[in-house]
Amino acid sequence: MSIDSYFRIRERGSTVGQEIRGGFVTFLTMAYIIVLNPLILGYVPDSEGNYLGGGADPNLPAIAAGTALVAGVLTILMGSVANFPLALAAGLGLNAFVAFAIATQSTWADAMGLVVLEGIVILVLVLTGFRRAVFHAVPTQLKVAISVGIGLFIALIGFVDAGFVTRIPDAAQTTVPVQLGSGGQLEGWPVLVFAGGLLLLVALWVRHVKGAILISIVAATVVAVVLEALLDLGPANENAGGWALTVPSFDGFVDLPDFGTLGQFSLFGAFSSVGVVAALLLVFSLMLADFFDTMGTMTAIGAEAGLNDAEGVPPHTQRILVVDSVAAIAGGAAGVSSNTSYIESASGVGEGARTGLSSIVTGLLFLLATLFTPVVRAIPSEAAVPALVLVGFLMMQQVADISWSDLEIAIPAFLTIVLMPFTYSITVGIGAGFLAFVLVKLVLGKARLVHPLMWVVALLFVVYFAIDPITDWLT
Repeated sequence: MSIDSYFRIRERGSTVGQEIRGGFVTFLTMAYIIVLNPLILGYVPDSEGNYLGGGADPNLPAIAAGTALVAGVLTILMGSVANFPLALAAGLGLNAFVAFAIATQSTWADAMGLVVLEGIVILVLVLTGFRRAVFHAVPTQLKVAISVGIGLFIALIGFVDAGFVTRIPDAAQTTVPVQLGSGGQLEGWPVLVFAGGLLLLVALWVRHVKGAILISIVAATVVAVVLEALLDLGPANENAGGWALTVPSFDGFVDLPDFGTLGQFSLFGAFSSVGVVAALLLVFSLMLADFFDTMGTMTAIGAEAGLNDAEGVPPHTQRILVVDSVAAIAGGAAGVSSNTSYIESASGVGEGARTGLSSIVTGLLFLLATLFTPVVRAIPSEAAVPALVLVGFLMMQQVADISWSDLEIAIPAFLTIVLMPFTYSITVGIGAGFLAFVLVKLVLGKARLVHPLMWVVALLFVVYFAIDPITDWLT
Protein backbone atom coordinates (compact mmCIF):
# COMPACT_ATOMS: atom_id res chain seq x y z
CA MET A 1 0.00 0.00 0.00
CA SER A 2 1.40 3.40 -0.99
CA ILE A 3 1.69 6.41 1.32
CA ASP A 4 -0.90 8.22 -0.76
CA SER A 5 -3.50 5.48 -0.53
CA TYR A 6 -2.92 4.81 3.19
CA PHE A 7 -3.28 8.46 4.19
CA ARG A 8 -5.73 9.32 1.38
CA ILE A 9 -3.59 12.35 0.54
CA ARG A 10 -4.87 13.14 -2.95
CA GLU A 11 -8.43 12.27 -1.94
CA ARG A 12 -8.27 15.04 0.67
CA GLY A 13 -6.83 17.52 -1.80
CA SER A 14 -3.29 17.51 -0.43
CA THR A 15 0.21 16.48 -1.47
CA VAL A 16 3.12 14.85 0.31
CA GLY A 17 4.94 18.18 0.19
CA GLN A 18 2.03 19.97 1.85
CA GLU A 19 1.87 17.34 4.58
CA ILE A 20 5.59 17.61 5.31
CA ARG A 21 5.45 21.42 5.41
CA GLY A 22 2.37 21.28 7.61
CA GLY A 23 4.09 18.89 10.00
CA PHE A 24 7.11 21.18 10.26
CA VAL A 25 4.97 24.24 10.87
CA THR A 26 2.90 22.51 13.55
CA PHE A 27 6.08 21.48 15.34
CA LEU A 28 7.55 24.96 15.13
CA THR A 29 4.42 26.57 16.58
CA MET A 30 4.14 24.15 19.51
CA ALA A 31 7.78 23.27 20.20
CA TYR A 32 7.67 25.86 22.97
CA ILE A 33 6.02 23.23 25.19
CA ILE A 34 9.35 21.42 25.48
CA VAL A 35 10.72 24.49 27.22
CA LEU A 36 7.54 25.73 28.89
CA ASN A 37 6.39 22.47 30.48
CA PRO A 38 9.60 22.14 32.54
CA LEU A 39 9.27 25.76 33.67
CA ILE A 40 5.72 25.11 34.91
CA LEU A 41 6.34 21.71 36.51
CA GLY A 42 10.02 21.89 37.37
CA TYR A 43 10.16 24.62 40.01
CA VAL A 44 7.21 23.55 42.16
CA PRO A 45 8.16 21.44 45.21
CA ASP A 46 5.62 18.89 46.33
CA SER A 47 4.31 18.54 49.90
CA GLU A 48 7.54 16.77 50.87
CA GLY A 49 9.79 19.43 49.36
CA ASN A 50 10.87 17.33 46.37
CA TYR A 51 10.96 18.45 42.74
CA LEU A 52 9.65 16.50 39.77
CA GLY A 53 12.30 14.07 38.56
CA GLY A 54 15.02 15.70 40.60
CA GLY A 55 14.57 15.03 44.29
CA ALA A 56 15.80 18.02 46.26
CA ASP A 57 16.76 19.96 43.10
CA PRO A 58 14.82 20.83 39.93
CA ASN A 59 15.56 18.61 36.93
CA LEU A 60 14.37 20.57 33.92
CA PRO A 61 16.27 18.51 31.29
CA ALA A 62 14.49 15.33 32.39
CA ILE A 63 11.08 17.00 32.17
CA ALA A 64 11.94 18.44 28.75
CA ALA A 65 13.09 15.06 27.44
CA GLY A 66 10.00 13.31 28.78
CA THR A 67 7.76 16.02 27.34
CA ALA A 68 9.28 15.67 23.86
CA LEU A 69 9.25 11.86 24.00
CA VAL A 70 5.57 11.48 24.91
CA ALA A 71 4.52 14.21 22.48
CA GLY A 72 6.45 12.51 19.70
CA VAL A 73 5.14 9.00 20.29
CA LEU A 74 1.50 10.01 20.75
CA THR A 75 1.48 12.42 17.80
CA ILE A 76 2.83 9.66 15.57
CA LEU A 77 0.11 7.38 16.96
CA MET A 78 -2.54 10.01 16.12
CA GLY A 79 -1.28 10.28 12.57
CA SER A 80 -0.97 6.56 11.91
CA VAL A 81 -4.15 5.37 13.67
CA ALA A 82 -6.60 8.25 13.21
CA ASN A 83 -5.14 9.77 10.01
CA PHE A 84 -5.91 13.25 11.30
CA PRO A 85 -3.62 16.34 11.21
CA LEU A 86 -3.61 16.75 14.99
CA ALA A 87 -0.58 16.89 17.28
CA LEU A 88 -0.50 16.18 21.02
CA ALA A 89 1.68 17.33 23.89
CA ALA A 90 1.49 18.19 27.59
CA GLY A 91 -1.62 20.31 28.06
CA LEU A 92 -1.17 23.91 29.14
CA GLY A 93 -3.49 24.73 32.00
CA LEU A 94 -3.68 21.05 32.88
CA ASN A 95 0.02 21.07 33.80
CA ALA A 96 -0.42 24.17 35.95
CA PHE A 97 -3.40 22.55 37.69
CA VAL A 98 -1.34 19.42 38.39
CA ALA A 99 1.57 21.47 39.73
CA PHE A 100 -0.19 24.03 41.89
CA ALA A 101 -3.46 22.31 42.87
CA ILE A 102 -2.35 18.69 43.30
CA ALA A 103 1.41 18.30 43.77
CA THR A 104 1.59 20.99 46.46
CA GLN A 105 -0.72 18.95 48.71
CA SER A 106 0.63 15.48 47.83
CA THR A 107 3.76 14.09 46.18
CA TRP A 108 4.62 14.39 42.51
CA ALA A 109 4.14 10.64 42.14
CA ASP A 110 0.67 10.92 43.71
CA ALA A 111 -0.22 13.84 41.42
CA MET A 112 0.82 11.96 38.28
CA GLY A 113 -1.12 8.95 39.51
CA LEU A 114 -4.30 11.04 39.44
CA VAL A 115 -3.47 12.07 35.87
CA VAL A 116 -3.21 8.39 34.90
CA LEU A 117 -6.55 7.67 36.57
CA GLU A 118 -8.16 10.60 34.76
CA GLY A 119 -6.90 9.22 31.45
CA ILE A 120 -8.24 5.76 32.25
CA VAL A 121 -11.69 7.17 33.08
CA ILE A 122 -11.78 9.11 29.81
CA LEU A 123 -10.67 6.04 27.87
CA VAL A 124 -13.53 4.05 29.41
CA LEU A 125 -15.97 6.82 28.44
CA VAL A 126 -14.65 6.70 24.88
CA LEU A 127 -14.81 2.90 24.57
CA THR A 128 -18.36 2.85 25.92
CA GLY A 129 -19.38 5.47 23.37
CA PHE A 130 -20.32 8.13 25.94
CA ARG A 131 -17.75 10.70 24.85
CA ARG A 132 -18.70 10.40 21.20
CA ALA A 133 -22.41 10.47 22.06
CA VAL A 134 -21.93 13.77 23.91
CA PHE A 135 -20.15 15.16 20.88
CA HIS A 136 -23.07 14.23 18.59
CA ALA A 137 -25.56 15.73 21.07
CA VAL A 138 -24.07 19.22 20.72
CA PRO A 139 -25.94 21.44 18.21
CA THR A 140 -24.00 22.07 14.99
CA GLN A 141 -23.94 25.87 15.37
CA LEU A 142 -22.60 25.53 18.90
CA LYS A 143 -19.76 23.45 17.47
CA VAL A 144 -19.10 26.28 15.01
CA ALA A 145 -18.98 28.73 17.93
CA ILE A 146 -16.43 26.50 19.64
CA SER A 147 -14.22 26.68 16.54
CA VAL A 148 -14.55 30.46 16.30
CA GLY A 149 -13.84 30.92 20.01
CA ILE A 150 -10.73 28.77 19.76
CA GLY A 151 -9.63 30.86 16.79
CA LEU A 152 -9.80 34.05 18.87
CA PHE A 153 -8.11 32.22 21.74
CA ILE A 154 -5.10 31.09 19.73
CA ALA A 155 -4.78 34.53 18.12
CA LEU A 156 -4.57 35.98 21.63
CA ILE A 157 -1.99 33.32 22.52
CA GLY A 158 0.07 34.51 19.57
CA PHE A 159 -0.07 38.17 20.60
CA VAL A 160 0.70 37.36 24.24
CA ASP A 161 3.57 34.98 23.45
CA ALA A 162 5.11 37.68 21.27
CA GLY A 163 4.76 40.31 23.99
CA PHE A 164 2.55 42.38 21.71
CA VAL A 165 -0.15 42.16 24.40
CA THR A 166 0.91 42.01 28.05
CA ARG A 167 -0.80 41.71 31.41
CA ILE A 168 -0.82 44.75 33.66
CA PRO A 169 0.53 43.90 37.14
CA ASP A 170 -2.05 43.74 39.93
CA ALA A 171 -0.18 46.47 41.79
CA ALA A 172 -0.81 48.96 39.00
CA GLN A 173 -3.53 51.50 39.74
CA THR A 174 -5.67 50.84 36.69
CA THR A 175 -8.85 49.04 35.77
CA VAL A 176 -7.44 47.86 32.44
CA PRO A 177 -6.30 44.21 32.72
CA VAL A 178 -4.10 44.07 29.60
CA GLN A 179 -2.08 46.54 27.59
CA LEU A 180 -0.26 47.04 24.32
CA GLY A 181 3.37 45.96 24.54
CA SER A 182 5.44 47.20 27.44
CA GLY A 183 3.86 50.06 29.37
CA GLY A 184 1.22 50.60 26.70
CA GLN A 185 3.73 51.10 23.89
CA LEU A 186 5.45 48.88 21.37
CA GLU A 187 9.17 49.00 22.07
CA GLY A 188 12.26 46.99 21.32
CA TRP A 189 13.61 44.76 18.60
CA PRO A 190 11.60 41.65 19.55
CA VAL A 191 8.31 43.32 18.64
CA LEU A 192 9.89 44.30 15.32
CA VAL A 193 10.66 40.64 14.64
CA PHE A 194 7.07 39.65 15.46
CA ALA A 195 5.48 42.51 13.53
CA GLY A 196 7.75 41.98 10.54
CA GLY A 197 7.02 38.26 10.53
CA LEU A 198 3.27 38.88 10.72
CA LEU A 199 3.33 41.46 7.92
CA LEU A 200 5.41 39.15 5.73
CA LEU A 201 3.03 36.28 6.43
CA VAL A 202 -0.02 38.37 5.52
CA ALA A 203 1.65 39.55 2.31
CA LEU A 204 2.58 36.01 1.29
CA TRP A 205 -0.85 34.66 2.24
CA VAL A 206 -2.89 37.15 0.22
CA ARG A 207 -0.66 36.41 -2.77
CA HIS A 208 -1.38 32.67 -2.28
CA VAL A 209 2.30 31.77 -1.93
CA LYS A 210 2.76 28.07 -1.09
CA GLY A 211 4.60 27.53 2.16
CA ALA A 212 3.78 31.06 3.35
CA ILE A 213 3.76 30.18 7.05
CA LEU A 214 7.01 28.22 6.91
CA ILE A 215 8.70 30.94 4.84
CA SER A 216 7.71 33.63 7.33
CA ILE A 217 8.96 31.61 10.30
CA VAL A 218 12.33 30.95 8.66
CA ALA A 219 12.70 34.58 7.52
CA ALA A 220 11.85 35.98 10.97
CA THR A 221 14.26 33.51 12.60
CA VAL A 222 17.09 34.71 10.34
CA VAL A 223 16.29 38.34 11.22
CA ALA A 224 16.33 37.46 14.94
CA VAL A 225 19.70 35.74 14.66
CA VAL A 226 21.19 38.70 12.80
CA LEU A 227 19.80 41.21 15.30
CA GLU A 228 21.12 39.21 18.25
CA ALA A 229 24.57 38.92 16.66
CA LEU A 230 24.81 42.62 15.78
CA LEU A 231 23.09 44.21 18.79
CA ASP A 232 23.59 41.67 21.61
CA LEU A 233 19.90 41.29 22.44
CA GLY A 234 20.07 37.79 23.92
CA PRO A 235 18.04 36.54 26.90
CA ALA A 236 20.73 37.63 29.36
CA ASN A 237 20.74 41.13 27.94
CA GLU A 238 17.23 42.54 27.68
CA ASN A 239 17.06 45.72 25.65
CA ALA A 240 15.68 48.72 27.52
CA GLY A 241 11.93 49.02 27.27
CA GLY A 242 11.59 45.66 25.51
CA TRP A 243 11.68 41.99 26.45
CA ALA A 244 14.18 39.20 25.94
CA LEU A 245 14.49 38.00 22.37
CA THR A 246 14.54 34.21 22.29
CA VAL A 247 17.47 33.50 20.00
CA PRO A 248 19.34 30.31 19.20
CA SER A 249 21.94 28.79 21.49
CA PHE A 250 23.96 25.94 20.01
CA ASP A 251 25.92 24.94 23.11
CA GLY A 252 25.99 21.15 23.31
CA PHE A 253 24.46 20.48 19.91
CA VAL A 254 23.74 16.84 20.74
CA ASP A 255 22.98 15.66 24.25
CA LEU A 256 21.84 12.28 25.57
CA PRO A 257 18.35 12.72 27.04
CA ASP A 258 17.60 12.16 30.72
CA PHE A 259 14.29 10.33 31.07
CA GLY A 260 14.25 10.54 34.85
CA THR A 261 10.54 11.32 35.10
CA LEU A 262 9.33 8.20 33.29
CA GLY A 263 7.40 5.83 35.51
CA GLN A 264 7.32 8.25 38.43
CA PHE A 265 3.68 7.87 39.41
CA SER A 266 1.65 6.28 42.20
CA LEU A 267 -1.78 5.23 40.96
CA PHE A 268 -3.70 5.52 44.24
CA GLY A 269 -1.21 7.39 46.42
CA ALA A 270 -3.24 10.62 46.43
CA PHE A 271 -6.22 8.87 48.00
CA SER A 272 -4.25 8.55 51.24
CA SER A 273 -2.37 11.85 51.02
CA VAL A 274 -5.32 14.18 50.25
CA GLY A 275 -8.30 11.96 51.07
CA VAL A 276 -10.71 9.99 48.92
CA VAL A 277 -13.24 12.79 48.33
CA ALA A 278 -10.63 15.39 47.44
CA ALA A 279 -8.83 12.96 45.13
CA LEU A 280 -12.05 12.12 43.29
CA LEU A 281 -12.88 15.80 42.82
CA LEU A 282 -9.38 16.47 41.49
CA VAL A 283 -9.75 13.61 38.99
CA PHE A 284 -13.14 15.01 37.97
CA SER A 285 -11.70 18.50 37.39
CA LEU A 286 -8.88 17.11 35.25
CA MET A 287 -11.26 14.87 33.33
CA LEU A 288 -13.79 17.56 32.48
CA ALA A 289 -11.16 20.00 31.23
CA ASP A 290 -9.47 17.31 29.12
CA PHE A 291 -12.79 15.93 27.88
CA PHE A 292 -14.09 19.14 26.31
CA ASP A 293 -10.78 20.70 25.29
CA THR A 294 -10.22 17.84 22.88
CA MET A 295 -13.78 17.92 21.57
CA GLY A 296 -13.42 21.60 20.75
CA THR A 297 -9.93 21.23 19.31
CA MET A 298 -10.66 18.36 16.95
CA THR A 299 -13.84 20.12 15.74
CA ALA A 300 -11.90 23.29 15.00
CA ILE A 301 -9.07 21.48 13.23
CA GLY A 302 -11.51 19.40 11.17
CA ALA A 303 -13.49 22.48 10.19
CA GLU A 304 -10.38 24.41 9.17
CA ALA A 305 -9.16 21.45 7.10
CA GLY A 306 -12.57 20.97 5.50
CA LEU A 307 -12.79 17.41 6.85
CA ASN A 308 -15.92 17.64 9.00
CA ASP A 309 -19.23 16.23 7.81
CA ALA A 310 -22.53 18.14 7.58
CA GLU A 311 -23.04 17.83 11.34
CA GLY A 312 -19.59 19.22 12.11
CA VAL A 313 -18.10 15.83 13.01
CA PRO A 314 -14.49 15.02 12.02
CA PRO A 315 -13.63 11.68 10.35
CA HIS A 316 -12.51 8.80 12.58
CA THR A 317 -13.79 10.58 15.67
CA GLN A 318 -13.63 7.43 17.79
CA ARG A 319 -9.98 6.82 16.90
CA ILE A 320 -9.07 10.44 17.62
CA LEU A 321 -10.69 10.24 21.04
CA VAL A 322 -9.05 6.90 21.88
CA VAL A 323 -5.58 8.21 21.05
CA ASP A 324 -6.23 11.38 23.02
CA SER A 325 -7.32 9.32 26.04
CA VAL A 326 -4.22 7.15 25.81
CA ALA A 327 -2.17 10.36 25.65
CA ALA A 328 -3.54 11.46 29.02
CA ILE A 329 -2.53 8.12 30.53
CA ALA A 330 0.90 8.24 28.88
CA GLY A 331 1.57 11.77 30.10
CA GLY A 332 0.89 10.83 33.69
CA ALA A 333 2.85 7.58 33.47
CA ALA A 334 5.81 9.50 32.04
CA GLY A 335 5.61 12.10 34.80
CA VAL A 336 5.07 15.06 32.48
CA SER A 337 1.32 15.73 33.04
CA SER A 338 -1.66 14.87 30.87
CA ASN A 339 -1.04 15.05 27.13
CA THR A 340 -3.85 16.38 24.98
CA SER A 341 -4.64 17.64 21.48
CA TYR A 342 -3.09 20.99 20.53
CA ILE A 343 -5.00 23.71 18.76
CA GLU A 344 -1.66 24.92 17.35
CA SER A 345 -2.10 22.04 14.89
CA ALA A 346 -4.24 24.55 13.00
CA SER A 347 -1.05 26.27 11.86
CA GLY A 348 -0.06 23.11 10.00
CA VAL A 349 -3.54 22.87 8.53
CA GLY A 350 -3.15 26.45 7.40
CA GLU A 351 0.00 25.33 5.59
CA GLY A 352 -1.98 22.65 3.76
CA ALA A 353 -1.90 19.59 6.05
CA ARG A 354 -4.98 17.40 5.67
CA THR A 355 -3.88 13.93 6.77
CA GLY A 356 -2.09 12.03 9.52
CA LEU A 357 1.17 12.14 7.56
CA SER A 358 1.72 15.67 8.83
CA SER A 359 1.25 14.44 12.41
CA ILE A 360 3.88 11.76 11.86
CA VAL A 361 6.30 14.43 10.65
CA THR A 362 5.55 16.53 13.74
CA GLY A 363 5.99 13.50 16.00
CA LEU A 364 9.34 12.60 14.47
CA LEU A 365 10.56 16.17 15.04
CA PHE A 366 9.53 15.92 18.69
CA LEU A 367 11.52 12.70 19.01
CA LEU A 368 14.46 14.38 17.32
CA ALA A 369 14.21 17.23 19.80
CA THR A 370 15.00 14.85 22.68
CA LEU A 371 18.53 14.63 21.26
CA PHE A 372 19.06 17.90 19.43
CA THR A 373 18.13 20.64 21.84
CA PRO A 374 19.01 23.47 19.40
CA VAL A 375 16.13 22.26 17.16
CA VAL A 376 13.84 23.76 19.78
CA ARG A 377 15.94 26.70 20.89
CA ALA A 378 16.68 27.85 17.35
CA ILE A 379 13.12 29.06 16.72
CA PRO A 380 12.39 32.38 18.44
CA SER A 381 8.84 32.54 19.78
CA GLU A 382 8.51 35.97 18.14
CA ALA A 383 9.16 34.30 14.78
CA ALA A 384 6.74 31.39 15.20
CA VAL A 385 3.64 32.93 16.77
CA PRO A 386 2.53 35.11 13.79
CA ALA A 387 1.23 31.81 12.40
CA LEU A 388 -1.20 31.58 15.33
CA VAL A 389 -2.57 35.05 14.57
CA LEU A 390 -3.21 34.15 10.94
CA VAL A 391 -4.84 30.85 11.86
CA GLY A 392 -7.05 32.72 14.33
CA PHE A 393 -8.28 34.84 11.44
CA LEU A 394 -8.96 31.79 9.28
CA MET A 395 -11.00 30.13 12.03
CA MET A 396 -12.86 33.36 12.75
CA GLN A 397 -14.32 33.27 9.24
CA GLN A 398 -16.65 30.45 10.32
CA VAL A 399 -18.62 32.96 12.44
CA ALA A 400 -20.79 33.63 9.37
CA ASP A 401 -22.30 30.13 9.76
CA ILE A 402 -24.02 31.10 13.03
CA SER A 403 -27.61 32.42 12.87
CA TRP A 404 -27.16 35.62 14.87
CA SER A 405 -30.81 36.55 14.52
CA ASP A 406 -31.82 33.37 16.37
CA LEU A 407 -31.31 34.25 20.05
CA GLU A 408 -31.70 30.64 21.12
CA ILE A 409 -28.35 29.82 19.54
CA ALA A 410 -26.80 33.29 19.21
CA ILE A 411 -26.48 33.99 22.95
CA PRO A 412 -24.90 30.60 23.81
CA ALA A 413 -22.62 30.96 20.77
CA PHE A 414 -21.59 34.47 21.81
CA LEU A 415 -20.69 33.36 25.34
CA THR A 416 -18.75 30.40 23.97
CA ILE A 417 -16.76 32.60 21.61
CA VAL A 418 -15.87 35.49 23.90
CA LEU A 419 -15.18 33.60 27.12
CA MET A 420 -12.47 31.44 25.62
CA PRO A 421 -10.03 34.34 25.06
CA PHE A 422 -11.39 36.39 27.99
CA THR A 423 -10.77 33.59 30.50
CA TYR A 424 -7.83 32.01 28.65
CA SER A 425 -9.66 28.67 28.80
CA ILE A 426 -11.35 26.56 26.12
CA THR A 427 -13.23 24.60 28.77
CA VAL A 428 -14.75 27.69 30.38
CA GLY A 429 -16.06 28.91 27.02
CA ILE A 430 -17.60 25.54 26.19
CA GLY A 431 -19.14 25.24 29.67
CA ALA A 432 -20.69 28.71 29.56
CA GLY A 433 -22.13 28.06 26.10
CA PHE A 434 -23.61 24.72 27.08
CA LEU A 435 -25.19 26.11 30.25
CA ALA A 436 -26.60 29.11 28.38
CA PHE A 437 -28.06 26.87 25.67
CA VAL A 438 -29.87 24.67 28.22
CA LEU A 439 -31.07 27.70 30.19
CA VAL A 440 -32.51 29.47 27.14
CA LYS A 441 -34.39 26.35 26.06
CA LEU A 442 -35.68 25.88 29.59
CA VAL A 443 -37.07 29.41 30.03
CA LEU A 444 -38.69 29.25 26.58
CA GLY A 445 -40.51 26.05 27.49
CA LYS A 446 -38.50 24.00 24.99
CA ALA A 447 -36.68 21.76 27.47
CA ARG A 448 -37.90 18.66 25.64
CA LEU A 449 -35.86 19.72 22.60
CA VAL A 450 -32.60 19.53 24.54
CA HIS A 451 -30.76 16.25 24.07
CA PRO A 452 -30.63 14.26 27.35
CA LEU A 453 -26.84 14.20 27.25
CA MET A 454 -26.78 18.01 27.10
CA TRP A 455 -28.61 18.03 30.44
CA VAL A 456 -26.02 15.64 31.86
CA VAL A 457 -23.14 17.76 30.58
CA ALA A 458 -24.74 20.98 31.83
CA LEU A 459 -25.01 19.48 35.31
CA LEU A 460 -21.36 18.41 35.17
CA PHE A 461 -20.35 21.95 34.24
CA VAL A 462 -22.31 23.32 37.19
CA VAL A 463 -20.17 21.08 39.39
CA TYR A 464 -17.04 22.14 37.49
CA PHE A 465 -17.65 25.85 38.00
CA ALA A 466 -18.56 25.33 41.66
CA ILE A 467 -15.74 22.90 42.38
CA ASP A 468 -14.08 25.02 45.09
CA PRO A 469 -17.14 25.51 47.33
CA ILE A 470 -18.11 21.87 46.78
CA THR A 471 -14.64 20.74 47.80
CA ASP A 472 -14.72 22.95 50.91
CA TRP A 473 -18.16 21.62 51.82
CA LEU A 474 -17.26 17.95 51.40
CA THR A 475 -13.90 18.24 53.10
